[in-house]
Order: sequence, then structure tokens, then C-alpha cells
Amino acid sequence: MDLNYLHSRHQISLINAAAAKSIEARIAHRRLANLYADRINLQRRDLPAGSAGML
Repeated sequence: MDLNYLHSRHQISLINAAAAKSIEARIAHRRLANLYADRINLQRRDLPAGSAGML
């Protein structure tokens, strides 16, 4: 998956969590944000050395 897409979805999930009307919705959006953050970190870890600054 494209890192830009993951960053976008992560930010949208955080925005949705902040705007959530219920605790359950807030928790669900936070969990999604955490999953996107995990995917971002995994992809960054797998990048060749020196290419992380190009993002």
C-alpha cells in the first residue's frame, strides 16, 4: 500500500475519532488510526537505508 494513502487514512481516522459522538465510535476510529500507524511503521522499516528521507 502507498505510504501517502496510509498517512491520509491515519489522519482521517484521528479526525473522525475527535469528532465522534460516542465513546464506542471514538474507540473504533482510534483503533483504526493505530492499525494504520502500524502499517506505516512496517513499510518504513522495510524501506532501503537512506530512502526514508525521501517521503
